[in-house]
Amino acid sequence: MKTKKILIFILILFLIAVTGSIYWSNVMQKDYLDRVGTPISKEQNGEVEPVLQIVASELGQIWGIDFIPGTSHLVATENSGRLFIIDTESLEILEINGAPKVDSRGQGGLLDVAVSPEFDEDGKIYFTYSVGGNEGMATHLGRAVLNMELLTLKDVEVLYIATPFKRGTSHYGSRVVIDGDYLFVTVGDRGDKNFDDHVSQNTSNALGTTLRLLRDGSIPDDNPFVDDENVLDEIYSYGHRNVQGMTIHPETGDLWQSEHGEQDGDEINIIKKGGNYGWPETHTGCGYVTGRPIGDLPWE
Repeated sequence: MKTKKILIFILILFLIAVTGSIYWSNVMQKDYLDRVGTPISKEQNGEVEPVLQIVASELGQIWGIDFIPGTSHLVATENSGRLFIIDTESLEILEINGAPKVDSRGQGGLLDVAVSPEFDEDGKIYFTYSVGGNEGMATHLGRAVLNMELLTLKDVEVLYIATPFKRGTSHYGSRVVIDGDYLFVTVGDRGDKNFDDHVSQNTSNALGTTLRLLRDGSIPDDNPFVDDENVLDEIYSYGHRNVQGMTIHPETGDLWQSEHGEQDGDEINIIKKGGNYGWPETHTGCGYVTGRPIGDLPWE
């Protein structure tokens, strides 16, 4: 009898808790709507509901993709070093021969790819990858002509190597974006943990930067630091940790980036010409091991 009373008491407490939770949830939702207004549905706002469709499977780690203009074909990189054409309509997957040899240990491998906007005329693709030797590893920028009939790359050339070579297999950056005559390329800090004298604040090297190059790998005359002997001419912005998302805003033309920070320190930035983005002197994150803040807060 006593056990039965205890069970009934617990049940009553449970019902009270559930009812209270529902009540306060409704109150909070009403308060939120009173402050911000009723949300507009996607249908009312003219947005299109996203549709998920699997166009390729049973592949390895796909790192970069880009459409061939005017077609249903994707060029896709696999970090192991393989390169593919994926038809998003027929779902056919074709492997491309002739990709450069890469070192895919850690975060490295065959990384991003960008297809020339004039692909139907020049057949060119641009790609980033990690490779090295006795001195360590480095982010490389390459270019080649993709022969769609023979499914092979030809005229493969290295346009740029982000030096210095470093030991370790992390933080290659490697996103590449075409903007008119220019190439924007990100380079990570290669995992440097010397926060007192960090490579990302040392503008005599290419680590922790956004680079701006012409499509042949040469340096534009109007880059922000071409007249500064203390800064590499190819640097467009610096003070980055590991930028692996980058795109051109379709309306404003601004360069947007997403950057991997230390713990709780990821960033989205609109990149300004010649800007210093602070890493590691200013940051919102903390060390993975220590849990202590790294640098000052950016707004302090």
